Amino acid sequence: MFMTDEHFSLLQSYKQYLQLEQNLSPNSIDAYLSDAERFIEMIESDGVKLKEVNYDYLQYFVASLYDLGIAPRSTARIISGIRSLYRYLLADNILDTDPSELLETPKLGLHLPEVLTVEEIDAMLAAIDRNKPTAPRDQAIIEVLYSCGLRVSELCELRINQVNLNEAYLKVFGKGRKERLVPMSQSAIDAVEDYLASEERYTPKRGQESFLFLSRMGKAISRITVFVLIKQLASDAGISKNVSPHTFRHSFATHLLEGGANLQAIRLMLGHEDIGTTAIYTHIDKQHLREVILDHHPRNKVTK
Repeated sequence: MFMTDEHFSLLQSYKQYLQLEQNLSPNSIDAYLSDAERFIEMIESDGVKLKEVNYDYLQYFVASLYDLGIAPRSTARIISGIRSLYRYLLADNILDTDPSELLETPKLGLHLPEVLTVEEIDAMLAAIDRNKPTAPRDQAIIEVLYSCGLRVSELCELRINQVNLNEAYLKVFGKGRKERLVPMSQSAIDAVEDYLASEERYTPKRGQESFLFLSRMGKAISRITVFVLIKQLASDAGISKNVSPHTFRHSFATHLLEGGANLQAIRLMLGHEDIGTTAIYTHIDKQHLREVILDHHPRNKVTK
């Protein structure tokens, strides 16, 4: 996404402020700049000017982080970055009020969505019993959930013709049957290819031939089956977190964010719609979303 010259110049001045006046380490400067860039991308996409941002908008921005399933520690860090940006805007007399002053950071002790580490996801994959006929299917389910950030209902309803392995995209029908294209990482592509080529893939019942993931009864896999599978794999991997299919969606969003992806791309890939965000979607084409996966998703980095 392109940034206006005004905001680009602002970020350059902000960087100098962090270096010269705050005397921060290079890593801290990079983190603060990254958070400021995400915030400015958001307001540009929403058509809001920096001077128009108020406390209500900042609450909306933070709520969008929760809505995406971003981990609370990552959310707290982003809020800290916004506060730092506003301290600079006040110090440089660009603004005369600070709408972030009353912005609250998440209480880390509260129950918030669990997020798996890449190592924990790998441990769950390693826990799959390769002697079972369901092994290729189960591997593909985990890879697609994590690499594509799907809702479990979207996974269960996937049809074979919605999977374009050559172009590395899934066509997903989300809430309200709204269609979106989601890029696939190479790990997800490989897992689905192995599953489709498996001789032990269940034979579909009449009328179920189009579904990608099948149960042993030859029908579209159910949400309960996926839920039980994930609970069992988490247990076998020795993971004590409360893991569900939705945990992979939260992990997908958090890992992309921590890898440097912008919020608009993450929101679009998750199929979230929020007030005032319809215009956001027109700014991000599918090639850009593909680049987000290639550049920022841990699964793709593992396979490079």
